[in-house]
Amino acid sequence: MTATRTTSGTRSRRSTTYGLLAAGAALALTATACGTGEGEAADEGGLTPVSVGVLPITAVAPLYLGVEQGLFEEQGLDVTIETGGGGATTVPRVVSGELDFAFGNVVSLIIAREQGLPLTVVANGMTTTGDADTDYSALVVPAGSAIESPADLEDATVAIDNLQNIGDTSVRHSVRLDGGDPTGVDFVELAFPDMVGAMETEQIDAAWVVEPFLTIAMRQGATPIAANFVELDPELSIATYFTSDELIASDPETVDAFTEAMNASLVHAQDNPEETAGILTEFTEIDAAVVDELRWPRFRPEIDRGALDTIADLMVTDGLIDSAPDLDTFIR
Repeated sequence: MTATRTTSGTRSRRSTTYGLLAAGAALALTATACGTGEGEAADEGGLTPVSVGVLPITAVAPLYLGVEQGLFEEQGLDVTIETGGGGATTVPRVVSGELDFAFGNVVSLIIAREQGLPLTVVANGMTTTGDADTDYSALVVPAGSAIESPADLEDATVAIDNLQNIGDTSVRHSVRLDGGDPTGVDFVELAFPDMVGAMETEQIDAAWVVEPFLTIAMRQGATPIAANFVELDPELSIATYFTSDELIASDPETVDAFTEAMNASLVHAQDNPEETAGILTEFTEIDAAVVDELRWPRFRPEIDRGALDTIADLMVTDGLIDSAPDLDTFIR
């Protein structure tokens, strides 16, 4: 894995691209950490260095765009973006201080908090569009499949990128909502880039995919049978940016600055969709023709508490956590 040094003081575009389709959203993170550590001094430009761990997916475009637009520099931050694995790798690195902030889905973060890990959400990452026809996530089946709705997934094999995550939680809800038995679904872990091929070779019956893999799957004949995020809650915040409680206690000003910059970046990304789409070519290798067809989530600063309550209740129902979490302390 190659870490990207993105200095907001220069506002330069990155020359290094990341093989999204080859690497996948669950790529293992093996690079040496670039976290600033507690109390590191500002750099020569008077900016405070911070490191942010993300996945190489479309949903983190606002972060890259915000750095390019100087929105983090305006808050006194010099950002290093590290692209690699999901919560399984970034959570411990944030807890240890190797990363200052990271991007992760809300189910993984709630589980981490319930396991006693000192993590707190400091900014929204993305929200479902609330519209099944435009959302960036869907449950899909291959061309010619006899599966027509989520209830038909009983005894079927469904691919998700990680078990005990927002993927299987939301898919179970769609099955339950359609009158099916979610306990009869066989979930298997598979990297997003491998799911389309696995459907075509009948290794799996269905797949939960997000962009750009949703567009790629549909281009190859796959059919959406459920908009799992929309069905869970049309205001659902799917992923957020988080940090350690230790950093909040030791350097609240830097955390505040990151939150302000990230919120501004989300607003800018939502208001400037062409710029948001264009930044993808700087940190992925998605074909331009595919970029033009992509569906996008909503980028907004607000995190809907009612939607989080809904997903927390589902996590209890599905046995991911024992009892309702304290969401009052989950979000800063």
